[in-house]
Amino acid sequence: MNITAENILLIGSLLVFISVLAGKTSFRLGIPTLILFVAVGMLAGSDGIGKISFDNPAIAQFIGIVALNFILFSGGFETDWSSVKPIFGQALSLSVLGALLTAAFLGIFIWLVTDFTIFEGLLLGSIVSSTDAAAVFSILRSKNLALKGHIRPALEFESGSNDPMAYILTIIFISLIQNPEKSAWSMVPLFFQQLLIGGALGFVSGYAGKFVINRIKLDYEGLYPVLMITLMFLTYSVTTSVHGNGFLAVYISAIYLGNQDLLHKRTIIKMYDGLAWLMQIILFLTLGLLVFPSHIVPVIGIGLIISACLILLVRPLAVFICLAPFKVKARVKWFYSWVGLRGAVPIVFATFPLMAGLNNADMIFNIVFFISLTSVIIQGASIPKVAKWLHVSLPARVKAITPADILLAESFNTAMAEVILSPDNSAVGMKIIDLGFPQNARIALLKRDEKYLIPDGLTQLKSGDKLLIIAGTKEILSSVSECLMGTKQSETTG
Repeated sequence: MNITAENILLIGSLLVFISVLAGKTSFRLGIPTLILFVAVGMLAGSDGIGKISFDNPAIAQFIGIVALNFILFSGGFETDWSSVKPIFGQALSLSVLGALLTAAFLGIFIWLVTDFTIFEGLLLGSIVSSTDAAAVFSILRSKNLALKGHIRPALEFESGSNDPMAYILTIIFISLIQNPEKSAWSMVPLFFQQLLIGGALGFVSGYAGKFVINRIKLDYEGLYPVLMITLMFLTYSVTTSVHGNGFLAVYISAIYLGNQDLLHKRTIIKMYDGLAWLMQIILFLTLGLLVFPSHIVPVIGIGLIISACLILLVRPLAVFICLAPFKVKARVKWFYSWVGLRGAVPIVFATFPLMAGLNNADMIFNIVFFISLTSVIIQGASIPKVAKWLHVSLPARVKAITPADILLAESFNTAMAEVILSPDNSAVGMKIIDLGFPQNARIALLKRDEKYLIPDGLTQLKSGDKLLIIAGTKEILSSVSECLMGTKQSETTG
């Protein structure tokens, strides 16, 4: 087949379409979507029935970086800080210290049982030190599994924030392998530089992003998601250019923005949710095309040994050490240990040694690919059963509220009120975005000078405005009334 733009679009769209259908099947069967997406790519590759030749780690790495930006931003943007705050210390310990311990313990084990040097072992351990949120929660959603307490937000935060840590460690050990005259201690300043610059610019970017989104009035609602994407890539590229961790900056910026009142926030959430899924599909397909199944067979033996050590020894040991200072029940610690899934992120990071031209880069890539597959297959498929065995799951009827649930609930509001603003009302002269409304309450309609308007966040309220407010419950409606002190309202429910 000739390589033309039309053929690339045809093949690409067919592969994505097949992956979407495979994802639908995975939800029903309880198989992690990652496995089916990668399987489609492998079947389409040069060793599969599609015979598509793709052996370009540079392109795969670029696609991976772009996809990870969307996946991390989407995860951070939908993170409810109020649910993370009570267990922030635990989640941060799992994220930072957990990745360090995993890289160290597994790296030493690999050095002892293979012909890899100590730095090559630590490099492999660093690559697989991060967990994969997408694989974990696709299983939780497919089984309608709710978890007790703050288990879910802790796992979400760990999975989103330990990718930057794994990235830093990967870059450090590649540098040490390429420059054997350097000592490990010489990399300590780089480690803290990446974290501090990335964290600081993440907060700055989030604060600036809120100002830009809420103060620059765009004529079309559809431009706000485009503006958000631009700000996301600016955050990553600027942070990386000054030698900070771009992934960390993007994630922190997303958490900050996701917990602020933003114009057209619902539109942005919906758009990012769809794009995050698209990026996951494209990423997994690309990685499936990049790998040669025939090259995986020779590493199955050592891959199984390393996977078993990671799942049964290293991950539990790291979790128990990280959570030792906190009052966490043993069964919760064991559940955290079992949900340490490795997914697409380690495979993306495994392309860095390939790009650096390291001697054992091909072997490292194939082992990482095998570890990720076995982790998702063995651990991912068994998460619901393990949750029940350890008594950390809730009945199916009990579900945690997510931003997507809030958006759905807004379509079925059961309470509304009509509010007329008096001249001495504190809300007069304010913009709607500055009122501090709850997420599932909004001003649906505004009547001013006998004209009806559909307001947005930048609409400035005036004396005499008649507002139609809709909310999910009477309690929420009461909190809205507190934002409009001194109002005269009539309430109806339905």
